[in-house]
Amino acid sequence: MPELRRGVRLAVDVGTVRIGVARCDAGGILATPVRTVSRKGPEEGLTELAELVREHEPIEVIVGLPRSLHGGEGSAAEAVRAYSGRLSRAIDPVPVRLVDERLTTVSAHQALHAAGRSSRKHRSVVDQVAAVMILQAALDSERNSGRPPGAPLDAHTGTADPETEEDRR
Repeated sequence: MPELRRGVRLAVDVGTVRIGVARCDAGGILATPVRTVSRKGPEEGLTELAELVREHEPIEVIVGLPRSLHGGEGSAAEAVRAYSGRLSRAIDPVPVRLVDERLTTVSAHQALHAAGRSSRKHRSVVDQVAAVMILQAALDSERNSGRPPGAPLDAHTGTADPETEEDRR
């Protein structure tokens, strides 16, 4: 069985209003929610995310890239790519990786509903739950393949290598 790299990882679920943040332990066993960051704050939440990176000292930050069910990218993915480029520059030298996150927010809503939380109370935690799902999927992918998940983002250009990204879907 392939080995997982050791080290804490942070994951973010970037929304238009809020950003869910999750982390895992250094062994990469368990993803847990950290907090929800508002995009209304300084630099659309980048300042708070950079503080979380300093606090948790992750080996990388995983960003969920919203793709369509067919694997294509629309305006939401374009916005996440742009935000991820800014995040990458704000936390450099900590690497940022983009991973496919199809339907994680829908799954997070379903999980919260199944747990008995009312829809009105979902807003405060749904982004965190989605970030946990993104991170757990990334950890599982690495554990199964022996390769880091998704595609690395270049901190200077804010772009991912399309060949690497295509290989890791």
